Amino acid sequence: MNHSVIRALAVVAALGAGAALAPAAAADWPDHPITLIVPFPAGGGTDTFARPLAQQLSTQLGQTVVVDNKGGAGGTVGAAVAAKAKPDGYTFFMGGAHHAVAPSLYKNLSYDIQKDFVPVALLAQPPQVVVINTSKLPVNTLQEFIEYARKRPGEINFGTAGKGSTHHLAGELFAMQTGIKLVDVPYQGAGPMLSALIGGQVDMAFDGLGSSAGHIRAGSIKPLAVASAERSPSFPNVPTVAQAGVPNYEVSTWYALWAPAGTPKPVVDKMIAEVTKALNTPKIKEIWAGNGSAIPNLTGDQFGTFVDSEIGRWGKVVKDSGVTLD
Repeated sequence: MNHSVIRALAVVAALGAGAALAPAAAADWPDHPITLIVPFPAGGGTDTFARPLAQQLSTQLGQTVVVDNKGGAGGTVGAAVAAKAKPDGYTFFMGGAHHAVAPSLYKNLSYDIQKDFVPVALLAQPPQVVVINTSKLPVNTLQEFIEYARKRPGEINFGTAGKGSTHHLAGELFAMQTGIKLVDVPYQGAGPMLSALIGGQVDMAFDGLGSSAGHIRAGSIKPLAVASAERSPSFPNVPTVAQAGVPNYEVSTWYALWAPAGTPKPVVDKMIAEVTKALNTPKIKEIWAGNGSAIPNLTGDQFGTFVDSEIGRWGKVVKDSGVTLD
C-alpha cells in the first residue's frame, strides 16, 4: 500500500471521528489544556523550538499547551506513547528528522509514523553544524579537522542524541564522504550530548544549529561549518560544509507536529491555522532566526509527502553506512 493511500485512509478515519464531534464542539476546541509530547529530554533541540511554540499557542488558543518530555530510544518511546494517545484533539506530537530515520533502523517499532499519525506541519528546519570542543581538538577549520582525523583513524569520537539519530547518521555520512573513521558515543538526547561535549567527554558533534546556537555564542563549543546550501544569517562567519571543502553534504535537523490518527479533521485544520499564525508572529520569527531556522511553509498532506521523501533518503544512508542497532 503506497503512502498516499495510507494517508487517505488516515483522513477517512479522522473524518469518521470528526462525525462524532459536532460542529459546535469543534468550534469550542480547545476547552481544556493540550498536551504536546516531546520525545526527547529537556534541553535538546526539540525543546528549543517546542517550548516557545507551546507558549505562543497557549496565548492564541486561550488554553495551556503543556510540554511533556518522554525521552528514550532515539525518540521512539515518546512517539509510541503519542501514537496510542486518545485522538480527541488534546494530544499532539512534536517529533522530527529522527522519526524519518527510525523506520530503517528499528525492525519492531510499535507505531508507524505514516499510518498512526496525521501530519500537521513542519515547524523548523535548522541546518546541522559541525561543532568541536577546542580543548580536545586543536583545529580551527573543517579541512584541518579532516586532516587531523585522517592521521588518527578511530581515535576521535563524536557525541550523538542516540544510536541511529540524525546526529549519528550525519556523522556516518560525513565520515563516508571524507574517508575518515570516527567513533560514535550515544546519549539520551541532544541536551545530555551537548553537556558531554562542553565538558570534554566527547570530542565533537554533528548537532542541529537550534540546540548548539546558544553554546556557540557563549564560546563553549566551536563551529567549523554548517551543513546547509548557504551560510546561516545567525552565524555569517561560519562557512558551509561545501565552502569548507566537502561538497554535496547538506543535513538539517527538522522538527514537526503530528496528531494521532483519528484526530477530528476540523481540529487538525484549526491547529494547522493556529500553528501557521504562531510561526509568523514577530516573537517566534525572532527566536527561530536566533536558532538558525527560517519559517517553513509546509502543512498537511504536503508535509506528509516531505516525510515520505525523508524516510527514503535516510533509509539509503542507513543501508550504505551499515549502521545497525544492537
